[in-house]
Amino acid sequence: MEHKSLDIIAIILASGWVVKFVLFLLILASIVSWAIVFLKKRQLARLRENNNDFISVYKGSSSLKEIYDACENMSESPFREIFIHGFKEYSKLKDSVGGDRLELGNHFKDFGLESVERGLKKGVIDVDHMLQSKLSTLASISSVAPFVGLFGTVWGIIDSFQGLAGGGATLDAVAPGIAEALVATAVGLAAAIPALWFFNNLSSENAKIHAEMDGFGQEFLNVIERSIIHK
Repeated sequence: MEHKSLDIIAIILASGWVVKFVLFLLILASIVSWAIVFLKKRQLARLRENNNDFISVYKGSSSLKEIYDACENMSESPFREIFIHGFKEYSKLKDSVGGDRLELGNHFKDFGLESVERGLKKGVIDVDHMLQSKLSTLASISSVAPFVGLFGTVWGIIDSFQGLAGGGATLDAVAPGIAEALVATAVGLAAAIPALWFFNNLSSENAKIHAEMDGFGQEFLNVIERSIIHK
């Protein structure tokens, strides 16, 4: 028996308007998800490169003010972002006591570094918000696309089996319609699986950056504390 090769394009063109509309939505969702993936991958690569640039400045500077002046106009990086927030809060505290080192030391003795920590947390929150942007769309596509494809399949099968209601229909007459319907499920899975994989991958990368920011924030607090003791 001769087997015909599978022609997906022909099946799609021969499908009903509802199935075609479902397939259009799924293809559009897949294009959007891949666009988000490429955008986020480029963003992560840029942030890591900018982090390396900031660390070079951070390690090569002799004071916090020198670091601030050097990185104020640098490309944004997660480390730079939390450093700016922490340093600005520290500077505000110094200004509030008129630059008196003894008063500043007494303030930190009484209240600790909580105000600077809040500044650092604000920087972390801002970076996390940037990293998480558009990931919810990727998650939605990964969870909704299979059900949209399933809807197209169910609708197509119902439409195909209507031909059996009057009797006399053969499997050869119904099978093409069922094949058209099943394509919707296949396209739904093809849109959902990459979206889910990259959502998990990008979430893992974001978690690593978050942990690195927490580590840098602790190091920044150590620098602040040592500078107070030294003064």
